This record gives sequence, structure tokens and C-alpha cells, in this order.
Amino acid sequence: MSKTILVVDDSASVRQVVGIALRGAGYEVIEGVDGADALKKLDGRKVHLIISDVNMPNMDGITFVKETKKLADYRFTPIIMLTTESEESKKKEGQAAGAKAWVVKPFQPAQMLAAVSKLVMP
Repeated sequence: MSKTILVVDDSASVRQVVGIALRGAGYEVIEGVDGADALKKLDGRKVHLIISDVNMPNMDGITFVKETKKLADYRFTPIIMLTTESEESKKKEGQAAGAKAWVVKPFQPAQMLAAVSKLVMP
């Protein structure tokens, strides 16, 4: 049974690169174009991990993490922030919201997959 990962980024090219890496490793991928769109995708289906950008229109990544943690079905779903933000203050804000890992762009697919395999829920 393959694991499902929700990838949230307003950049289609980033979603594509992340999606190719994840699918290549055997994961199912759902895509969201921003936090608001991604929340709609959290409709009760099983999601084993979420990878989210921080800076997005409509709903940024930190707000998205906070909103996700309010949903009973997804309260314990691990979230990796994938972002150009490397400031400690942003990282702390992300961790406080509930993000489990922080991967800075540009990233190596292997580095991201290592973080994914550590965090993906059984």
C-alpha cells in the first residue's frame, strides 16, 4: 500500500520536481497550489505526510500548518516545510505551529526523501 503525500507550493515547477522525486520513490502525491487549496484536499482521505512551502498567496504555510493541526484527522500528520526561508525566527514559528522538519530550497531530492522517509507515518 503506497503512502500519500500532500505537496503544497504556489510554484508549479517546485510541485513538479517534488512530485517526480516522491513518485519515483513510490509515494502517491496530491498537490495543493496554496494553503487554502490544500486544506480543501484534506477531506478525510489518509495523508501520511505534508510538504508545504511557507510563502504562498491566499494562505501562507504557517497558517496552513496551524489550520491542519485543528483537523482531528490530520492533527498528527507530520509536516515538512520546504522553503527559501532560512531565518531562525521563521523556523521557530513553523515549529511552534507544528512543522516537524525544515528543508531549505534549493534542495537535493535525496535530502528531501531522507526527511520524508524518517517522518512518513506507518
